[in-house]
Amino acid sequence: MPAAGAEPRARVRVLVVDDSAIARELLERGLSRESGIEVVGTAEDAYAARDKIVFLKPDVLTLDVEMPRMDGIEFLKKLLPQYPLPVVVVSGLTVEGSRHALEALDAGAVAVVAKPAASDREGLTAMLAELAEAVKDAARADVSKMRRSAVLALAGARAGVRLERKPPTPPIGAPGAGRIIAIGASTGGTTALNMIIPLFPESMPGTIVVQHMPPVFTRLFAESLNRISKVEVREAQDGDLVKPGLVLVAPGDLHAKLVSRGGIRKVSCVPGPKISGHRPSVDVLFSSVADVVGDKAVGLLLTGMGRDGAAGLLRMRRAGGRCLVQDEASSVVFGMPKEAWELGAAERLVSLDSAVDEILACLADSPHSGRRAAQRRPPIGMSGEGVE
Repeated sequence: MPAAGAEPRARVRVLVVDDSAIARELLERGLSRESGIEVVGTAEDAYAARDKIVFLKPDVLTLDVEMPRMDGIEFLKKLLPQYPLPVVVVSGLTVEGSRHALEALDAGAVAVVAKPAASDREGLTAMLAELAEAVKDAARADVSKMRRSAVLALAGARAGVRLERKPPTPPIGAPGAGRIIAIGASTGGTTALNMIIPLFPESMPGTIVVQHMPPVFTRLFAESLNRISKVEVREAQDGDLVKPGLVLVAPGDLHAKLVSRGGIRKVSCVPGPKISGHRPSVDVLFSSVADVVGDKAVGLLLTGMGRDGAAGLLRMRRAGGRCLVQDEASSVVFGMPKEAWELGAAERLVSLDSAVDEILACLADSPHSGRRAAQRRPPIGMSGEGVE
C-alpha cells in the first residue's frame, strides 16, 4: 500500500468486496478493462476481505456496505484504525443503501458510487466508468487525514460542538443582506462540510453547496447536516429562495445555479452535460454566483480530485468576490484547491479548522461592510474565464 499522500503505483491494485457473485464479476470485469487499474482479487464478505488485504496488499478497496455476517460499516470501523486503506463504497441507489453509504463516509470511506438497476445497461457502463475514476482518485487520497477528520467530526456531533470550539461570533458588519456564500467540494468533502457547516451562525448569508455525490445521497447528506447545525440545511429544489440562515445542497445529477428573478435570488437546478467531469459542477455554481452577485460573494473550494471549481472561482475573483481554498495540510486530496491556487483564483489558503472564521472575516472586510478590505493575493491566472 502506498504511504499516505504518496503517488500511486503505475497501476492501482484493487480488491473488490461484494456479497453478490454477479456484482463481483461485473465489477472485476469492468475495472480490469480500465488502463491503470489491476483487480488483484475479490472477496464475498468482510472476513474473506480481511485475509486478502493482508496477503494481496491492494491500494484501494471497493466495498458493498450491505453484507452478511459483518456489514461494511462495522468492517470499516475495525479496518481503518489498523490498516488505513482507501475505500470506495459501491452502494445501491435506495434510501436505505444511501444511508448506509453516508455512514461509511463518516467511518472513513473516501467516496461513494451508486449501483444502477440491474436492467440498466447504459447506467452500468456509466457507473463502471465513474467507479474507475473514483478508484484512481482514492489511490491519491491521504486516508490518515480523512480518518482523523472523521473522528473529530463524529466526536463533535455527539458532543453538540464542532472541533471542541464554540461557534464563532460574526464580526461587526457581517453577515449582511445580499451576500452569498458558495462552497464546492469532492473527495473528503462530506467530512469537511460536517466540520464547517455546524459552525455557521444562524444569521449566516444564504449559502449554496456543491458536493460531488449521486442523487438520493445529497438529500440524506443535507438532512444529516441539518440535524447538527444552527442554520437550516436542505437539498435544493428548483426555485428555492437563497436567504440568510439557509444552506442549500445541490441535488445529485443536476447543476445548481444562482439566478436573479425580479431582484429575488433563487437557485436553479437544471439537467445538462457534465462540466469539468461532474454534474453538479462547482464551476457552474461559482460562475453563476460571479455573474449574479459579483463582489458580494464569498467562495470556498474544499478538498477533492481534479480541477472542478478552479475556473469558476477565478471568475468569482475577477468579479470582486472573496475567494478561499482549503490548504494542503488539511485536505484529504489537494487537487481542486491546488488547481485553483495555481490559477490565481484564491487570495488565501485556509485550514479546515479556520475556514468559518476566514469566511466571516471576508464578509466583514468586503467593500459593503464599511471596513477596509484585507490585503489579498493578486490573481495570477489569465485563463479560465468561467463556465457558461
